[in-house]
Amino acid sequence: MEAKKPYVLAVIIQLIYTGMFVVSKAAFDKGMNTFVFIFYRMVAASLLLLPIAIFLERKNVRSMSLWLLLKLFFYALIGNTFSLNLYNVSMKFTSATVASASSNSMPVVAFCLALLLRMEVVKLRSISGMAKLAGVALCLAGVFVLAFYTGPALSPVNPHRAFAVAHASNKIPSRMTWIKGTFFMVLANVTWALWIVLQSALLKEYPNKMLVTVTQCVFSTVQSFIVAAVAEKDFPKWNIRPDISLIAIVYTGFVVTGVSYYLQAWCMEMKGPVFLAMWNPLCFVFTIFCSSFFLGEIVHLGSIVGGILLVGGLYSVLWGKSKEAKVELCREVTKIADPQDEQKQNHVEIKEKQGQERGRSNARTTPDEQV
Repeated sequence: MEAKKPYVLAVIIQLIYTGMFVVSKAAFDKGMNTFVFIFYRMVAASLLLLPIAIFLERKNVRSMSLWLLLKLFFYALIGNTFSLNLYNVSMKFTSATVASASSNSMPVVAFCLALLLRMEVVKLRSISGMAKLAGVALCLAGVFVLAFYTGPALSPVNPHRAFAVAHASNKIPSRMTWIKGTFFMVLANVTWALWIVLQSALLKEYPNKMLVTVTQCVFSTVQSFIVAAVAEKDFPKWNIRPDISLIAIVYTGFVVTGVSYYLQAWCMEMKGPVFLAMWNPLCFVFTIFCSSFFLGEIVHLGSIVGGILLVGGLYSVLWGKSKEAKVELCREVTKIADPQDEQKQNHVEIKEKQGQERGRSNARTTPDEQV
């Protein structure tokens, strides 16, 4: 049973995220403002995590410098406030299926950002390097298919929606609205991936995950309130009714932010981040079925084709990274097994560099100097 734990956890995590896409979309179709929704979600997350952090980490709070707090404020702004607000607006413009499909591009976008920041390297002549580039190309193709190709509609599994909404969720958005929503979603994924890259660097500097998470939640609550107050000045519309909107707030605030984040950390500790990322496509499959069954959402062929391309890009990049990790591991094992061979290899590399330097020196001399 112990060996099956990571697999069970991975499936549960994908089911939790499927629920997030479905209930969030249902709340937006009900008429809830997306900016107000994010504010309430961050309030719920803070109410859950803040008492736990005070109880467990109260002695470590003093170790947080002013510079660290400024960094966390900025990271909360781009990773939570900006990214989540943009993501929800894009979901309102498109569909839960597109939102789930685009989440598969996250590791690919994070890889591209790490490449620009020189945290990743691509060896163009290696199979792993070509696999990474192919993954980026497939990801781009998937985004363009989602945006510009609709295709024939597939009938919903359950035409009678489980969540009764004021606005019909199967109403097809206009062409420009759909394209705008798709690219908003890509931008949201880019900012979220940037947050992941910056967060990984921050955790090396300050490895207290609980305080880092809680502080960002609190900062994002304040930021989200300001954004929501500007976007929705009619405060009576902020009232939470006991319907799908309340369910969505509680679910995303407590279950997604609280339970799933903990399960992800546990799963990655047992099997690593690559293992968890490989299960992302399962959420896409679940969301297609659940959004069709519970929301009566019409799924188009373009969304499925685009999602498949994004999944292909995800697996291609993950395979390339896995291949490089195995090669690096083999090299480390060789160094430990026979250090003399490593010394010989270093000696050969030094000789080659010296030869290259002599060649460059000769090339720089003029014909008169050579005579």
